[in-house]
Amino acid sequence: QSSPAGPSPPALPHCSDISPLLKDPVAFRTLIDLLEDHVRASFPKIDFIVGLDSRGFLIGPPLAQRLGIGFVPVRKKGKLPGATESISYSLEYGKAAELEIQSDALEPGQKVVIVDDLLATGGTMCAACELLKRLKAEILECLVIIELKALKGSEKLDSIPFYSLLQYD
Repeated sequence: QSSPAGPSPPALPHCSDISPLLKDPVAFRTLIDLLEDHVRASFPKIDFIVGLDSRGFLIGPPLAQRLGIGFVPVRKKGKLPGATESISYSLEYGKAAELEIQSDALEPGQKVVIVDDLLATGGTMCAACELLKRLKAEILECLVIIELKALKGSEKLDSIPFYSLLQYD
């Protein structure tokens, strides 16, 4: 049933909530260890971790710090100072959204890994990839903690490599 503002977002399964992980310092450190090990083994040269608003901001900076590289945020429209590139996309429940990155955040050819907590339908990740392509960044991989496989979000990423720590049907 729709409200005047449109349909409500679908309820995500409990398995997609990373809040307990964030509350447990040992579990969170282990998560960053796993992500660091994966990135180091997969990519000998990487320039930046790019994190998606907002949960990518929780895992991206500690991962970037461990790797000795910088962090670049991709935010919801209107949150970043200075000149930005923006993209509109549709959310799975029919609402439009916009993402932005600072226009000077990356130089052409810089190698990046995009991080977020969850891949569901893939709309946000695809939009972020398009923004990074506009800046001519080289996307090495899209990296998430949890993938909801039944929603087939990774299929939308086309030829961009994708990695998830946990998968749920």
